[in-house]
Amino acid sequence: MSNFLKAFAGGVRTVALLCLFAGVAQAENLPKPTGPVLLDVTGAIGTTNSDGKASFDLEMLEAIGKATTVTTTAWTEGKATFEGVLLSKLMERVGASGKTAVTIALNDYKVDIPVEDFARYPVILAYRMNGERLKIRDKGPLWVVYPQDDFPDLKTKQTQAKWVWQVKEIRFK
Repeated sequence: MSNFLKAFAGGVRTVALLCLFAGVAQAENLPKPTGPVLLDVTGAIGTTNSDGKASFDLEMLEAIGKATTVTTTAWTEGKATFEGVLLSKLMERVGASGKTAVTIALNDYKVDIPVEDFARYPVILAYRMNGERLKIRDKGPLWVVYPQDDFPDLKTKQTQAKWVWQVKEIRFK
């Protein structure tokens, strides 16, 4: 074999190995929750940790990265400080695709949220309000929160309908 062909074959093997390792990095394993499951992410996702879904406990959601939004709501007095995970980051973490995030509450109430909202605005899935963990009676354990005070175009009835509380599942389609 000529030196050129040997070098070419070696280069092809190197590129193949790099692609393989890049694929492994992309498909990073999602650990299983060790605490109570707060959220199941289903549908068009690439990363799972159990039977075609990605289940998250609080620690796992916090590990994605914390985001804070200070805003008024139609359901609370004055401005509140919400802490949670950016829904855009959650999508990245599970390799979500699709155009819609069907957001499902504990009582099976469902709202279709366009995923473009998560790219356009820093929408969070809140697990704390004013430093306290959200409880079921306080719209928890998870609540979709839009930064409506930072983006006045969000102060509409259509956006209010997307503030799903007591979220248990997000299904991407």
